[in-house]
Formats: sequence, structure tokens, C-alpha cells
Amino acid sequence: MTDDMTELAGVSVSRETIARLERYCALLTKWNATINLVAKAALPSLWERHILDSLQIARHLPERPVHWVDLGSGGGLPGLIVAIVAVERDRGSRFTLVEADHRKCAFLLNVIHELKLPALVRSERIEEIEPLQADILSARALASLDILCGYASRHLAEGGVAIFPKGERASDEITEAGRNWRFALEVIPSVTNSQAGILKLQHIHHV
Repeated sequence: MTDDMTELAGVSVSRETIARLERYCALLTKWNATINLVAKAALPSLWERHILDSLQIARHLPERPVHWVDLGSGGGLPGLIVAIVAVERDRGSRFTLVEADHRKCAFLLNVIHELKLPALVRSERIEEIEPLQADILSARALASLDILCGYASRHLAEGGVAIFPKGERASDEITEAGRNWRFALEVIPSVTNSQAGILKLQHIHHV
């Protein structure tokens, strides 16, 4: 089943990477009993609802080493999933996961340590942390696109790219954000929801 899903996500990975993803799922399930990382009802379909959704974002991991910043990481979706894929490719990319909840940070640190991922955790508020100079910035189920554009304008390096998965209200959020921000936008269809998409933004600036 996992091989089929990685193929569907458009990411070719080794058995070792699949094993790491399975270990991540086991850790998340264990910690979720005491910390609300994902909805308990979603655990039986964790691969379909969360891992696949994050794996499709890993398609945007470039050939060159980058600094990838994941905002509001929570349970590490998509930040840890992309980092797991990056380990196999060994391109020297590094990951910064920003999460204000200390309990969730403990989970993220545990996964990073156990799976030996090239990532660090910043337990700070997104609005207060110094500009992180990200080459790629991601955030999943965190805030409206209008708010995310503000975060991106603060934390993206020059020429950086923001990648935000969005659901069925994506068009409305794009319209709303367009009142306050200008950006180059590419909408990539989601493999998990025909009504959803991956928003890829560059050259973000306030009107």
C-alpha cells in the first residue's frame, strides 16, 4: 500500500525511506494518545489523509541544498515528511520546524533524534522569531492565505518559494489575499482531493 501511495504522490523513494515513514507513523500514533497531533478519527487512515498529502509537497524539494522552513509544524506535517525524503537524497538540505506548543516540540525532537533527520525545532511564535531566510517555506492547515503571505514576506529569503496546500476554499483565499498582497502564483492540483490544490507563491510583497 505504501509503495502505491508514494507513486501516486509522484515521489520515488527507497524501502529505507518507507521504513522511516512507517516508523514516523508509529511514533505519531503513540504520542497522539496524550498529545493531540492529529484527530484520533484520522489515525486509521493516516497514510491516506496525512502522509500522502505531505509526500506530494516533497516533490518540490529541489536538486540543490536548501533551507526549508515549516511553520506551525504541529505533528511534523509536512516538515518531517519532506525531511525524511531529503535524507535519502542526501543533498545537504536543512529543515527548521517552527512550533509554539512545547509538547508538540517534544514530539518533533523525538522523531528527529530517532530518525536522524537534518532538522531543528524552534519553539517560538512565528510573528516574533527573527526572519529565517527560508529558500522554501511551507505551512499546512495553519492560517488563511492572507495571513500566510505576511509570514512568507517575513521569513522567505530573496527568490524564495512558499508552498501552501489548500482545500476547497482555495479560490476564495486567493481572492482575499490578492486585496493586500501581490505574488506570482502557480496552482498545482492535489493528488488527495480533486477540489484542493497546492499553492506555490513567489515574489510576495504587500500592496
